[in-house]
Amino acid sequence: MTLMTTPPLDQDDEMLIPHNDFVEGPQPMEVAPDTASMADAQAVDDPPSGRFTWTIENFSRLNTKKLYSDIFFVGGFKWRILIFPKGNNVDHLSMYLDVADSATLPYGWSRYAQFSLAVSNQMHNKYTIRKDTQHQFNARESDWGFTSFMPLGELYDPSRGFLVNDTCIVEAEVAVRKVADYWSHDSKKETGYVGLKNQGATCYMNSLLQTLYHIPYFRKAVYHMPTTENDMPSGSIPLALQSLFYKLQYSDTSVATKELTKSFGWDTYDSFMQHDVQELNRVLCEKLEDKMKATVVEGTIQQLFEGHHMNYIECINVDYKSTRKESFYDLQLDVKGCEDVYASFDKYVEVERLEGDNRYHAEQYGLQDARKGVLFIDFPPVLQLQLKRFEYDFMRDTMVKINDRYEFPLQLDLDRENGKYLSPEADRTVRNLYTLHSVLVHSGGVHGGHYYAYIRPTLSDQWFKFDDERVTKEDVKRALEEQYGGEEELPQTNPGFINAPFKFTKYSNAYMLVYIRESDKEKIICNVDEKDIAEHLRIRLKKEQEEKEQKRKEKAEAHLYTLIKVARNEDLAEQIGRDIYFDLVDHEKVCSFRIQKQMPFNVFKEEVAKEFGIPVQYQRFWLWAKRQNHTYRPNRLLSSLEEAQTVGQLREVSNKANNAELKLFLEVELGQDLQPVPPPEKTKEDILLFFKLYDPFKEELRYLGRMFVKGASKPMEILTRINKMAGFGPDEEIQLYEEIKFEPNVMCEHIDKKVTFRTCQLEDGDIICFQKSSEVGREQCRYPDVPSFLEYVHNRQVVRFRSLEKPKEDEFSLELSKLYNYDDVVERVAHHLGLDDPSKIRLTSHNCYSQQPKPQPIKYRGVEHLSDMLVHYNQNSDILYYEVLDIPLPELQCLKTLKVAFHHATKDEVVIHAIRLPKQSTVGDVLDDLKTKKFK
Repeated sequence: MTLMTTPPLDQDDEMLIPHNDFVEGPQPMEVAPDTASMADAQAVDDPPSGRFTWTIENFSRLNTKKLYSDIFFVGGFKWRILIFPKGNNVDHLSMYLDVADSATLPYGWSRYAQFSLAVSNQMHNKYTIRKDTQHQFNARESDWGFTSFMPLGELYDPSRGFLVNDTCIVEAEVAVRKVADYWSHDSKKETGYVGLKNQGATCYMNSLLQTLYHIPYFRKAVYHMPTTENDMPSGSIPLALQSLFYKLQYSDTSVATKELTKSFGWDTYDSFMQHDVQELNRVLCEKLEDKMKATVVEGTIQQLFEGHHMNYIECINVDYKSTRKESFYDLQLDVKGCEDVYASFDKYVEVERLEGDNRYHAEQYGLQDARKGVLFIDFPPVLQLQLKRFEYDFMRDTMVKINDRYEFPLQLDLDRENGKYLSPEADRTVRNLYTLHSVLVHSGGVHGGHYYAYIRPTLSDQWFKFDDERVTKEDVKRALEEQYGGEEELPQTNPGFINAPFKFTKYSNAYMLVYIRESDKEKIICNVDEKDIAEHLRIRLKKEQEEKEQKRKEKAEAHLYTLIKVARNEDLAEQIGRDIYFDLVDHEKVCSFRIQKQMPFNVFKEEVAKEFGIPVQYQRFWLWAKRQNHTYRPNRLLSSLEEAQTVGQLREVSNKANNAELKLFLEVELGQDLQPVPPPEKTKEDILLFFKLYDPFKEELRYLGRMFVKGASKPMEILTRINKMAGFGPDEEIQLYEEIKFEPNVMCEHIDKKVTFRTCQLEDGDIICFQKSSEVGREQCRYPDVPSFLEYVHNRQVVRFRSLEKPKEDEFSLELSKLYNYDDVVERVAHHLGLDDPSKIRLTSHNCYSQQPKPQPIKYRGVEHLSDMLVHYNQNSDILYYEVLDIPLPELQCLKTLKVAFHHATKDEVVIHAIRLPKQSTVGDVLDDLKTKKFK
């Protein structure tokens, strides 16, 4: 391992941090013997930037989920690299930079660093994969980096050069910067503007939306688009954009974009994908343009962004010229080979000679030498320039980012040199002098990166950086010169350590520029106030703001209140057998009371009386407890002393009972007229039991009620009472079972009716399920007794099936058991499809991250249970894909598909046939098979 000074980095790629469950202490690994001493020597006077190289031997044989490097020092701080050799729940290498001593640092610590992580290509250094980012490390986020750094298949392929002699070389370049107080920064207070929240890899969209918002004429047009009070933002792009712009204008905190992305039709996964910025810009403008038709703002998009150019071909030796007028909303300018914007425009209008074999076929004149080019007829008031920072490298067969230095002026004169860019048809009275409004920046590499924007909203000297939620004031140098790209030289910080300055490529550079024409500046940079916003929109959005403020207030006062959830007998009867089968109630679906902690519990009982109509003197409350087997049961009665306490004091008692919230069971005793009566006195010998009845013919479990029994009595002594509760005859023989637990496995045991309840270890809150003895073991019932039914309920799974040919559409659903094997599943699919041979059905699992089928189908009997087919890393799915084969799957898996190309010399064509043969077949077998099929 080596450590040397290196330049600061200006990168901030999109990333995912590893879940806290995985962030444990460092694990042992082999290190070079002199690394520690080198690090210790630098701890006192450590350079603010450095490079660390980590050589990992026997990489493919690492038997650990994650691995830490040795500690190294940069900027006086301890760092280390954290990798997941087999991926952090993804099929990519996962790699992060970690604060090595985060567990021992003082409260409130933070440090800010710009860094890059790389996996070296040991065959060809230019193919080394490097990703750059920046982060403010703190106790909550002590590691940062890339969950999907590079595909595992690429890493472990020996021919790719990343793993040589089973050795992998990982490198980190770290530059420690002055800590920016990110968390306490108030963008509105500091700048007057607010940012946009990042949904995950949506920073490219945020930078574009901020740019469009800060074109006031565009914002005003969006406000004037017709929407109604019945529209929903998630289903209407105009309303979602209006809502977003309103919040950006009037909110004090950063604004969410989820409603807008939902209106685009994006699902959750799409929000985490990097979309093309230019494509998003065009699609958004096209949709708005369409919605503006036949309204007062029709044509606004064209007026702002549409320009025209003329494509021409002009013959040199004859009088013939062909022209074609085209419109554009943005221009793509070359970066490679161009030093600045003017050089790109020169290249854009560069004349191409058509001669020799490339001569132009002119009407009436045949093939002619000609000149071909483009000239501009007019430019739009708002000129959007897309810089081609990403290009396809044919030699490397991959996309690459162009980080070359590329300058752009604050003032852009497109009338220069007597209007060299203009066509003869252009209006020369229009002055095409532009001033720079926005610089959109990409920081990172071709595999991903971070996007942000430098904007001067009023075209004054003050620039602002819009970086997701954070908005800061910036100077013109940062917005222009530092976004040119190219190389930068880091001055020597420790002359005794290295002998020469270090040059590095700046991965942070402009990819889109927005200019506004000087003559249209007053019109475009206009005032936008509330009168430009429709009344129904103002009312709706003000209401949303008030609700948001109320939630904020409630959150701020949350420590003064507690939540009490009260379950009643009616809740149990309504939920059991419908919403739940195990336990007694879903506490999320019972009545909740938000009560001040200082309120006496007896006053709270008056609130209960108002809600349920149960007089205070007839209320009796039980405290729920979470048992060691993870079930919730009414545990004990509240004492008169406890009811004399405040709600807050009782909440403390609840926490001691392992309840996250104060959960109560309201016991109400009803008389013969079904009116509340005083509940009976409970002695120490009394046990409160709850009863469920199972009908195996209907496969139905329902709640019947509760009952007090004496601990010293036997179940056989209460059979008459149970039969009466169920509506059975007094002498009906019944079987009793105790429902004990359901996670991770169902436990439901038969109760011996001849021993006491205490001997059966029954206590307050226990559940007894029962059924007629005559029904137990009935062959015509799928689940003839309570244990088998509960086992079925615990393992049943509704699976959505999709045809592999239409992977986005649910075709049908089947209720299956998680314990089914491959044969069980395909048998039921075949039955649903009306197929005679289930073995011809092949299944493919669902990728929860890509929302697509996995590349490889499930092998026949390759997994044990349905539950294994539905899991993707730690995510559980309810989707399977199916396809119907022409031969049984077991037979297909023994065959190899070959594609044979036949060249017909006489017809000069190639015909491709696919054949299947056993995997052990020879070339002779292939030829014999072709002869059998009479291929000639």
